[in-house]
Amino acid sequence: MLRMYLLQNWFNLSDEGIEEAIYDSYAFRKFMRVDFLDEEQVPDATTLCKFRKLLHENNITEMLFGQLHAFLERHGKIMHGGTIVDATIEDAPTSTKNAEGKRDPEMHSVKKGNQWYFGERLHIGVDAGTGYIHSMEVTAANVSERDIVPQLVREDDEVVYGDAGYSNMQRREEIKNDPHLSRIDWRTNQQKPYRKNKWEEGPGTQWFRYWEYQKSRVRSKVEYPFLILKRIFGYRKVRYRGLAKNRTHAYTLCACANLYMLMQSGYAGIT
Repeated sequence: MLRMYLLQNWFNLSDEGIEEAIYDSYAFRKFMRVDFLDEEQVPDATTLCKFRKLLHENNITEMLFGQLHAFLERHGKIMHGGTIVDATIEDAPTSTKNAEGKRDPEMHSVKKGNQWYFGERLHIGVDAGTGYIHSMEVTAANVSERDIVPQLVREDDEVVYGDAGYSNMQRREEIKNDPHLSRIDWRTNQQKPYRKNKWEEGPGTQWFRYWEYQKSRVRSKVEYPFLILKRIFGYRKVRYRGLAKNRTHAYTLCACANLYMLMQSGYAGIT
């Protein structure tokens, strides 16, 4: 059942879709270790739905994410001292054609740039040295990404990187009043004042661009986990109603993203 659940998340398939795909694909059957010669049957969609419900009710996916992170720690794959924070918006269905005649009440709208989005926001904290996800949170889309930062920072972090949306974090009251967070070096990208104020080209402007470029070189590591989640696993839209179920789903995908990056690095310790 766990193998079937992982295949469903890796290939972004529905319950009925993964059941049919296992019958159609020899690679899927081999991964599932299903032998049709012995008349073994694939679990049906209803069984998978019940299994996923058990995972959600017992917080198994959060435990899976934590155990994989502990595995990375034991094998020296995680560096400490720095975290990169970022967030992305996942769209939710806006249709009201359901039994209640309403949109998901736990999802909200937010304006980003000149466009409105309706859904949730996935926040992640990434190790600045290796790029593995070490913490995550799921909120409604209208929750500010700056409010979730304290939940993504580790106890031994000394430096935090982020884009311009996290600028001036050190001025927030919850940061100044926290003994640990107040000592952190917040290396977040700043807005580009040389565009708005039309700075004259000179050593100051060149140094500002150089420093922002160096911060962006490190911060860009957080974009690769999002590429895995959205492009490879197809996580562009929420699948379930309510933040709790989608948080369970996100823990699974983040654990799989770490596993994907580990295998991509050529590590041979997992079979």
